[in-house]
Amino acid sequence: MNLLDRLLGHDAWTTACLLQQSRALTEKQLDQEFDLGWRTVRATLEHIIDNMETWVDLMNGGLFREHPEPAGYWRTLDGLSDRLTQASHDLAILAQRIQAEGRFDDTWVDVLDEPHRQKTFGGAIAHVITHSMHHRAQLIHILRRHGVKDVIEGDLLSWEQQYALA
Repeated sequence: MNLLDRLLGHDAWTTACLLQQSRALTEKQLDQEFDLGWRTVRATLEHIIDNMETWVDLMNGGLFREHPEPAGYWRTLDGLSDRLTQASHDLAILAQRIQAEGRFDDTWVDVLDEPHRQKTFGGAIAHVITHSMHHRAQLIHILRRHGVKDVIEGDLLSWEQQYALA
């Protein structure tokens, strides 16, 4: 397994584990505010997943995905889980294709920036992975403050020992 596959696999797995551990919370707890990052468990999960979706869509040409009705479903833990599954799959396919084509240093135009700016595929892919890690650390802190038991540390070596090399 190469480095990219390790990073992508760990990223998807760790976010999915934290989402699963969030199921121990009530709806009220999912939306309880803390003085940290995106403030709530739900908002933090949404932000991580929105970020993955947006960057993949940008790198794929800017055709942004829309989620079918009912809109509220996509904010539930089941909806977020469905979105994460699709977004992490889409990110892995894109990143593996860019790697296979040797295009990490090639650029694309970020149409959400004003003015529009060129970015490298490699930089954007690395940004998505490290951005998720940053917000997962906040999520781990919030889950622990909620009293969730045995919140995962989320380190790559634990993922590798349990899943990647099993």
